[in-house]
Amino acid sequence: MNLALLFFLSVAVVSLTGAVGVVVSPRPVHSALFLLVNFVTLAAFFVTLGAQFLAAAQVIIYAGGIVILILFVLMLIGSERLGSRLGHRLWTPYVGLTAGLIMLVTMFYAFTAGSAVAPVGPPYQGAPKAVGFELFTRYILPFEMVAVLLLVALIGALVLARPRRDAAEPTATYSTGGGDE
Repeated sequence: MNLALLFFLSVAVVSLTGAVGVVVSPRPVHSALFLLVNFVTLAAFFVTLGAQFLAAAQVIIYAGGIVILILFVLMLIGSERLGSRLGHRLWTPYVGLTAGLIMLVTMFYAFTAGSAVAPVGPPYQGAPKAVGFELFTRYILPFEMVAVLLLVALIGALVLARPRRDAAEPTATYSTGGGDE
């Protein structure tokens, strides 16, 4: 057993443990932290495949942005309210078990058919220079459309979050005198 295989197997065990921890953890904050572990191990897989840019994007966008946003929302709304409503859905374990069995059958079929291994491209495809070249030449229009979409979402969030001003609301009057008014 060589060192690369040993590293892969250890990172795979940590990744699977994190994924299982997301699903079975009774506290939402712990689930978010397990998700963070899973995202970091996925970045380690990207590094082993020679895609350093994708690994950095995985850590920055998902681990640094999405998980922190999830933790912020959980802290904002309070995670104790989430646990009290889980008991009324008795059908969810059966749906999860069925979906897991479908996934296992699909994986078994893919591995036995030999179509599970994707062809590996040239080693430079995951490099930042190659990704930037493709992004700003071939995919410039979708890139700009995503930028406009994010700008519209930001403006919409600002409009929805600002306090409403009612026209019938009385204006405050302040007195400048120092007596009994």
